[in-house]
Amino acid sequence: MAEDAVGLGAVTVLGVLEQAYFSLQVIYARRKYSVSPPNTSGPPEFERIFRAQANCSEYFPIFIIVLWTSGVFFSQGLSSICGLLYLYGRLRYFWGYAACAHGRLAPLYFSAQFLWVLIGFSSVGILLTFCRVYLSVDLLEELGSALGLV
Repeated sequence: MAEDAVGLGAVTVLGVLEQAYFSLQVIYARRKYSVSPPNTSGPPEFERIFRAQANCSEYFPIFIIVLWTSGVFFSQGLSSICGLLYLYGRLRYFWGYAACAHGRLAPLYFSAQFLWVLIGFSSVGILLTFCRVYLSVDLLEELGSALGLV
């Protein structure tokens, strides 16, 4: 069973490490710009780093849930690749936002696309599994028959 989820596990650990990196960047920015906790405002340079980290943290639970749901019910390989691309987009988002507020936009749209793909894979995978398990209907087999592929 563990071998069946190694791709998802690797992407999850990489995502956790990315979140740790973002948190460390906020700590370094607090020191650099003399912004003591619990303050969240300071120079614009600090506030951009703080918001980039906060935004990435806000989306992380959604990402992890759809990564695993998509991987379990749809395809571990495709889900892992989408997960890696999502994490790459989030890293670019963080760096872009830290540099200037406008720098976050293109990477934000890039990562959002992969999050939506994972949501779509999750939905399709759950629907197909539900129909197969509870309705005794294999929609893929039915579709293949209807198209003359089976």
